[in-house]
Amino acid sequence: MNLFDPTPHLDDAPVHREAPLAERMRPRTLDEFSGQEHLIGHGKPLRVQIERDEPASMIFWGPPGVGKTTLAKILAHATHASFIEFSAVISGIKEIKQVMSEADAAARSGVRTVLFIDEIHRFNKSQQDAFLPYVERGAIRLIGATTENPSFELNAALLSRCVVYVLQPLSDEQIVALLQRALADKERGLGTLEISAEENVLLRIAQFSSGDVRRAYNALEAVARLAVDAGLSALTQTLLQDALQQRTLLYDKSGEEHYNLISALHKSVRNSDVNAALYWLGRMLRSGEDPMYIARRIVRMAVEDIGLAAPEALNLTMTARDAMDFLGSPEGDLALAQAVAYLALAPKSNAIYAAYSAVVADVETTRAEPVPLHLRNAPTKLMQSLGYSEGYQYAHNVQDRVADMECLPPGLENRSYYHPTDEGREKLLRQRMTEIAQIRQKKKK
Repeated sequence: MNLFDPTPHLDDAPVHREAPLAERMRPRTLDEFSGQEHLIGHGKPLRVQIERDEPASMIFWGPPGVGKTTLAKILAHATHASFIEFSAVISGIKEIKQVMSEADAAARSGVRTVLFIDEIHRFNKSQQDAFLPYVERGAIRLIGATTENPSFELNAALLSRCVVYVLQPLSDEQIVALLQRALADKERGLGTLEISAEENVLLRIAQFSSGDVRRAYNALEAVARLAVDAGLSALTQTLLQDALQQRTLLYDKSGEEHYNLISALHKSVRNSDVNAALYWLGRMLRSGEDPMYIARRIVRMAVEDIGLAAPEALNLTMTARDAMDFLGSPEGDLALAQAVAYLALAPKSNAIYAAYSAVVADVETTRAEPVPLHLRNAPTKLMQSLGYSEGYQYAHNVQDRVADMECLPPGLENRSYYHPTDEGREKLLRQRMTEIAQIRQKKKK
């Protein structure tokens, strides 16, 4: 493609019957576009920016199949700009630099360029620096699409020069409407096949797609192909089941969704919601998450959120981890499910977590006080002569087995870190701590 060649308007683009349905049904105008009303509804920010032909570069952040590429193409044609599309997965920064250099020259001749980079987060932050001078000069209008959180994945300097728009998954109702349109459209869709759909088939496709329009179109096309091959005039649940086989859940083990799901699992356990906890566990396992990663996080939940309120939780989670390691999936999944259910229903306490955090804070912010002499061992005569172990009281030899002896270093005397709750076993521990304090107080009199 010559950068200076006029870009055909989407309305004039030929419809290739062999192209995938998702490509044939791609919206050509904002009015055809479905979803993202918070951005392109009348008076909304992205629509206003397009209608005013504002030159700002932007980042489209959202899951797959919500219209990031389509919006970029609509914007380019609405502003009569050359549209150049790259994917960071298959394109190198060197060839993109060449295109940006040509766009810079074109800009001096009055030709505007929209440079669309799909999966821009695939370029490392040093490579992303290459866009900065061209964006700053206005030589290109950069539109980057990403499924990852831009705050983590994009160069801060580049991010500060772009407007970030967050795109949301489409609702099931919106996807059903698009599928109905595709079935009826004789020019670009499947209308010439004259195929109808049994009740709830389109809804089932929408649910399968999890808000991804491209996936929904692909599923519709697959089941329609089966119907034609079978000589049927309607899409049935049986055909749909054959076409879908197994649902592939949206998941990226190294991306934000990974952290979102483990966060949902942990917080559901913490909130004692056993049903939600099991659901999020199932989502992660069925999406292909490493079960041993989940097992490690479950052990963490036992010590962070259950603690001594139910000390057996740690043993249970360690056993579940070992069972998962021994059995593997899917049999070991039940061991993790058992542990998650127990943790969700167990009494909760973060008292140990809070106590240890307070200890770490003191260790890091106070002087490294020497160990009191009475707590030091004295294995040599020299150490004995220096007072090591002098004044030490062996607890087993004193009444109540509690000595009147300070064990914290100077400056931290009488510091209290652990505050047991009234939950589960900790109630007994709290009572025991009160008893010990009373014994010590009596011995000081």
